[in-house]
Amino acid sequence: MGHLGHLDHAAYGWLTPVLSYVMASIGAALGLRCTVRALATTGASRRNWLLTAASAIGTGIWTMHFVAMLGFEVTGTEIRYNVPLTILSLLVAMLVVGAGVFAVGYGKERGRSLVLGGLTTGLGVASMHYMGMAALRLHGEVSYDPLTVGLSVAIAVIAATAALWAALNIKSPLAVAVASLVMGAAVSSMHYTGMMAVAVSVSPSDAVLPGATAMQFIFPLAVGLGSYLFITAAFVALSPTVDGRAGSASNGQVGERTMTAH
Repeated sequence: MGHLGHLDHAAYGWLTPVLSYVMASIGAALGLRCTVRALATTGASRRNWLLTAASAIGTGIWTMHFVAMLGFEVTGTEIRYNVPLTILSLLVAMLVVGAGVFAVGYGKERGRSLVLGGLTTGLGVASMHYMGMAALRLHGEVSYDPLTVGLSVAIAVIAATAALWAALNIKSPLAVAVASLVMGAAVSSMHYTGMMAVAVSVSPSDAVLPGATAMQFIFPLAVGLGSYLFITAAFVALSPTVDGRAGSASNGQVGERTMTAH
């Protein structure tokens, strides 16, 4: 018979919550910045900015989740991660966020595309979280409190909608920075709300658990994705903005933007 295991959500103290929040915020900042840039251009350029935005937000959310999970320990059992499911959760994060971002990038009607994009992205964040949790392997059973799970999904949807609204309406770098910190906070609170829904019934055992340990697999992947975020952020920061390009091209794009806005 299993007993309820004590869950530690921050085994390394403040390190994992703070680091995961930073990752989520950088991903959000990069994603919002790319979405803003996408909306200022058309054609292949818009598509490429939106793809970058989706990969940045998706990567940020995924890295946030698993960096936070590095601090997750359960008394009485080791924890392993199923590798294919973990990779799949990363792809889901990127694909679903991509669908949301493209809904906003190409939506004709702002209000409707915002609701659709926010709902899609929010559900994507939540499904990524619970797929990541499904990848957990431990001695015992993991169960969830449905109400708290529902709350975490609601937070994810509201957070995503707010972030996409910000991408559509915010242009100044300071405002984008504030929006990113808010989105980072929202994604983090979604994660920890989702974790509050978890109860683990531990059945102590000496059997070897399948899967990889966090340090074998999650940590190197998080470092790699983190580096990707930093490099992309630097690239985006250094690439010229629409306003920075010489007169005629910029005027043409502003004209296009005014046309599409009306």
